[in-house]
Amino acid sequence: MRRARAKKKAINPDPKYASVLLGRFINVVMKQGKKSVAQTIVYDALARISQKLQADPIEVFDQAIRNVTPILEVRPRRIGGANYQIPIEVVGDRKYALAFRWILTAAATRKGAPMGERLALELLDAYHRTGAAIKKREDVHKMAEANRAFAHFARF
Repeated sequence: MRRARAKKKAINPDPKYASVLLGRFINVVMKQGKKSVAQTIVYDALARISQKLQADPIEVFDQAIRNVTPILEVRPRRIGGANYQIPIEVVGDRKYALAFRWILTAAATRKGAPMGERLALELLDAYHRTGAAIKKREDVHKMAEANRAFAHFARF
């Protein structure tokens, strides 16, 4: 018999913009419990975005996240001694978790600038549908499309 499912913890919105999505993003940026450092990095990135685009940084952030959010992904499944990559739909909070992870990884791989600036550049690239995070999303979608023949194995 399985144990009860873990309850989802309510995430507080960020203090400056009162956005729950931004609050979750700050929590993902946070390392070793240093939330104030994570907030400084994210707010610095949003300030740079508003300087460059002369637009509401929260709208730019939301659109960037929406552009990076995946629809399909592949999951390995062992069937008859062979491993197949089975395309499945990404559901729930996993969409945002993947989008956040891809944006942060892409920002971290950029070199030669403070993290706030790198994050701002990556969010701007995602907003304009370019950059490493968007490429990662397209690669995942291509992989799912290529393995569409195995979709009938999905049982999730």
